[in-house]
Amino acid sequence: MPKTSYCVYVIELKKRVFTDDRRFREANPQFNGVLECLYVGMTSKTPAERLEQHRTGYVNKKGYKLSAEIVRRYGTILRPSLYNEYNLKPMTRSQALIAEEKLALELRRQGYAVWFN
Repeated sequence: MPKTSYCVYVIELKKRVFTDDRRFREANPQFNGVLECLYVGMTSKTPAERLEQHRTGYVNKKGYKLSAEIVRRYGTILRPSLYNEYNLKPMTRSQALIAEEKLALELRRQGYAVWFN
């Protein structure tokens, strides 16, 4: 049976997430309002399929909500130019979790406001 492969993705969020959401604001004290607000995640789906799951409030067969409320409310578009270089090789789940955090922190250092789990 083939192992599931994972990838990371970035979704742009509406800028009002920064003023509307206290936890998002507190997670991004470095944000100066110039660049975008972003959500970074990892998935075994395609990034487009995952964005659609977030937008629709997807619940799996076991009844678990697999969508992030922040993306459902504020998500706009995928930003492949920010994540494609991370997805050159298939990743295991644990590799993708590490890549997700690494990418999110790198984007914060660049001046973006970022939410990740």
